Amino acid sequence: MTKQTIGFIGAGVMGKSMARNLMKAGYDLNVFTRTKGKADDLVAEGANWKESVARLSEHSDFIITIVGYPSDVEEVYFGGDGIIENAKPGSYVIDMTTSSPDLAQEIAEKAEKAGIHAYDAPVSGGDVGARNGKLTIMVGGNQEYFDEVLPVFQAMGENIVLQGEAGAGQHTKMSNQIAIASGMLGVCEAITYAEKAGLDPKKVLSSIEFGAAGSWSLSNLGPRMIDGNFDPGFYVKHFIKDMKIAIDSAENMQIPVPGLKLAKQLYEELSEAGGDNDGTQALYKYYQMMMPVS
Repeated sequence: MTKQTIGFIGAGVMGKSMARNLMKAGYDLNVFTRTKGKADDLVAEGANWKESVARLSEHSDFIITIVGYPSDVEEVYFGGDGIIENAKPGSYVIDMTTSSPDLAQEIAEKAEKAGIHAYDAPVSGGDVGARNGKLTIMVGGNQEYFDEVLPVFQAMGENIVLQGEAGAGQHTKMSNQIAIASGMLGVCEAITYAEKAGLDPKKVLSSIEFGAAGSWSLSNLGPRMIDGNFDPGFYVKHFIKDMKIAIDSAENMQIPVPGLKLAKQLYEELSEAGGDNDGTQALYKYYQMMMPVS
């Protein structure tokens, strides 16, 4: 095959690192963001700036989106200036935003009518996984063309699984977020307990992270909590969005998710206290605020 061009829409905490890894893998990169300044460093490193979604779509073999909310996904995919109307027939569109499974299915249906191959492929692994090209990528879409998009995914991640047809990637990501939501409560409570018991929380962490309590959140976000580092690897406001999608999907399937609902409630209280743009580990601050003064 001739050298392929990837169009990348979104340059947030994770998206920018993912775009860099695609360039490192040898792909030509077109880039567009609503705020051009967010892509300036990518352009300086060799990406080609495109002034609109339409222009990017016209000149790309693969189009990857990782934006904020389902409404942002709808904006970039649909309408006269959107991806579906302007992408080349035979091209591939890959939405890596954590979004609605129903929206992923709608994109796939409209893409198919336009002769375009669509995949939903949300990711997990945070800012560290994005930088290191070690993301988990959960894919929904057609098996027939998966081998064509797999090298693109391999430039950004390691654990890449085609879960099923369109929407399956988003459903998998909802399972991921449900597991994380309740797990984050446990991480915060464990560290808070250790501190209140007069222990060194870092030493406690060195014991429990390798036992049955071990998890990615415990090992990667626990140290940030202890150090008071609440910089975003993944924003609180986006996690709240994900939990809402998961609750809506669970309720449609009549599945009880009490742990998820409690986590969402606590994160919303953190958001109301000004924590929207903190990383998800900032929930630890909520527990600190709730502790009685000794």
